[in-house]
Amino acid sequence: MVRTIDKDGKQVGIIPIDHALSLARASMLDLVEVSPNADPPVCRVMDFGKFQYQQMKKDRQGRKKQVSGKLKEIKLRPRIEIHDYNVKLRHSHDFLTKGYKVRIRLVYRGRELAHEELGRNLLKRFEMDLKDVGHVETPARTFGKNVIMLFGPLKGAKPRTGAETKKEDADAKVENKPLGGETIQADQARQG
Repeated sequence: MVRTIDKDGKQVGIIPIDHALSLARASMLDLVEVSPNADPPVCRVMDFGKFQYQQMKKDRQGRKKQVSGKLKEIKLRPRIEIHDYNVKLRHSHDFLTKGYKVRIRLVYRGRELAHEELGRNLLKRFEMDLKDVGHVETPARTFGKNVIMLFGPLKGAKPRTGAETKKEDADAKVENKPLGGETIQADQARQG
């Protein structure tokens, strides 16, 4: 016995499955089980191909609205310059406010590995600068010459306004000297 709905969406009632199949064949359509867990199961007379297409469309719409599964990655070096740091920070900030997770990958090259404290200090500063929009989901872990840290977005974090980003750009231009070469660690030492 199955609860049957005809092609127009009207309930036929609870009938034997053989009778429901003959009703579907008479309409030149398929008998589709829509709700198998119901007692008795619910079947509908419809075109099965159309039903599959609608299900696929519904699943695609559901996946479109999901953002939490998306991940963005930002790569840093321990001796990053101030302006570059501000650019990476701004991108991370924007990603977190849009609901993305952000993986920070700190890459050591050559002899930089001998000064791991520079990288740890950089990641601590990054964490402090992002605390208003994100939280640390995975603390910094070392994998060979890489240190990886994962940030997740905070609920209700506000995107930055255009005025804030323009002010930061102006600050970065003032900080950059023509002969450059000043790293973020030198900036920390000067501020500390």
